Amino acid sequence: MDFLQELTAQYNAYETYLIYLEITAVIFGLLSVYCSIKKNIWVYPTGIISTVLFIYIMFVFGLLGDMLINVYYTVMSIYGWVLWSKNSEDNIHVDVRKASLKDWQVGSTLFVASLLFVGLIYYYKPFIDNGFSMSKVQLGLYHLDWANYTDIVTTSLFLVGMYFMAKRNIENWLFWIVADIICVPMMQYKGLSLTALQYLIFTVMAVIGYWEWKKTLNSPHSVK
Repeated sequence: MDFLQELTAQYNAYETYLIYLEITAVIFGLLSVYCSIKKNIWVYPTGIISTVLFIYIMFVFGLLGDMLINVYYTVMSIYGWVLWSKNSEDNIHVDVRKASLKDWQVGSTLFVASLLFVGLIYYYKPFIDNGFSMSKVQLGLYHLDWANYTDIVTTSLFLVGMYFMAKRNIENWLFWIVADIICVPMMQYKGLSLTALQYLIFTVMAVIGYWEWKKTLNSPHSVK
């Protein structure tokens, strides 16, 4: 009951169209994860709809890190869509594999680069919020709270998870699980209760996805 009251209080202050956009984005996000569990290429078109909507939502709320990760999701979804199309015999489903040493090297590089890039964006956030003017602006990270710092980390985790998913690596689920768990309290703190609930569901689905992919990892048709 407390959750419902808090949810109602939060969304009373929001524009109605933003509420509908968030609901739509959450629904397509859940569909995308479901398709991913099934190794179904529809993970990408459904995911693109969700991420494009979240780009706008996060922009309206001024959540730069979240907005950037959804821009990245959209780009990586197109990349993953192309890769999965090339590696699907029926144009719908794909085989999975473990990440190679090269995949881990690329993933580690992406993680560090993301930490630096998103951190830099937040460093310049006062300048951006001031209409790209340096008038009376003090650059730095002094304005960040725990959610912003957490946002930088989760953005980097999601980035690697998205890359691993595009490469059909089973380890992508491990990154989703950790980042999804972190995002539940973070999104609740930011006032996006529906999105927080989405990440809670995402956590459960990611665990299911990991075990589903693991079952088929050693099948005769899986890529080693």
